[in-house]
Amino acid sequence: MGVTSIRIADDVEKPLEVLSKKLDRSKNYLINQAIKEFIARQSLEDSRWQDTLEALESIKAGKSIDEEEVNAWLNSWGTNNRKSPPKS
Repeated sequence: MGVTSIRIADDVEKPLEVLSKKLDRSKNYLINQAIKEFIARQSLEDSRWQDTLEALESIKAGKSIDEEEVNAWLNSWGTNNRKSPPKS
């Protein structure tokens, strides 16, 4: 396990201390949990951005489906005449 020193602002340190006591967890544990959650969120945002870039490339390549076709397909769900998904 690595060791990293950080400076914590007073307006973060005090609530962190209170939370640490309330949860009966060390400040180190809480800081590690916060960093893990931040990294996970950043990873998800990166993944969504990549999906967005791929979707834009798909649109540029002319791979899109008309909104009316999609709505007709979705509106057929739960009926006796369910339609096949539209093709791009």
